Amino acid sequence: MRSIVAVDWGTSSLRGALLGAEGAAIEERSFARGILTVPAGGFPDIFQTCFGDWMTPGTLCLISGMAGSKQGWREAAYCACPAGFDDIAAHLEWVEPGRIAIVPGLSIDRGGVPDVMRGEETQIFGALQLLGLDNARLVLPGTHSKWVTVTNRKVTDFSTWMTGEFYALLRQHSVLARMMPEADAAPDTAAFDQGVAHALAGPGLLNTAFSTRTLSLFNRMATDALPSYLSGLVIGEELKSQTLPRGEPVVVMGAEALTARYEQALAQLGVPVQRVGAGATWRGLRAIADTLG
Repeated sequence: MRSIVAVDWGTSSLRGALLGAEGAAIEERSFARGILTVPAGGFPDIFQTCFGDWMTPGTLCLISGMAGSKQGWREAAYCACPAGFDDIAAHLEWVEPGRIAIVPGLSIDRGGVPDVMRGEETQIFGALQLLGLDNARLVLPGTHSKWVTVTNRKVTDFSTWMTGEFYALLRQHSVLARMMPEADAAPDTAAFDQGVAHALAGPGLLNTAFSTRTLSLFNRMATDALPSYLSGLVIGEELKSQTLPRGEPVVVMGAEALTARYEQALAQLGVPVQRVGAGATWRGLRAIADTLG
């Protein structure tokens, strides 16, 4: 079977793996060479420096992430949903035909307003492979969380939630920041749960966020617990906007600490969780390569 070099080239980091036949990484590398660090015309040289020794004759490299953006190596046009493995494979942007290609992101139009993802689609397809799923509801938490619906192995719907960014803005640049410690203490699970519960019961974040200030003013919550409480508020706000039938599982993908928080929050809604780690990216790229035959 053809050797595969899988690359995840993001805004701030560059990761790569040499993959075996089943999609597992034989060797992995990571560099602080995200697309924002690459000078004009510098992508080929950086790629060669980082992964050139893996690119033996007959090897295929697939690259996901922001390398396909307008600021990246080569713009890969978004693939419209619904989209599956074969649709992604048909829309690869070939840098070197038959040798190096960039995976397109996905787009969806909802009432004349577009939404997009770039990089997450590869993780999603990898999760389907790892868990043996044809249909799934997934969430990829982060600065901009993605909620995704997969039907018959195609992404049929998704939406973006600026939860992580709003947390950072409130935590660092609002009046609430004055009540909090400069550095976060260890996560406070009780305060987080209280924040989630208040968000789920409240009228909306524009109202509930102010409770972070008043709980401090009336000495009803310790200063060190406030960041965890605020995190619960913003994540709870995200969750209450989703359609989540009780008892139906959600696949949660991402960093360990953040996926643990989402699992804790979803438990308040009676929603079980399946967690998938960073290896989903490699498995997704392997699956796309297999689709090419």
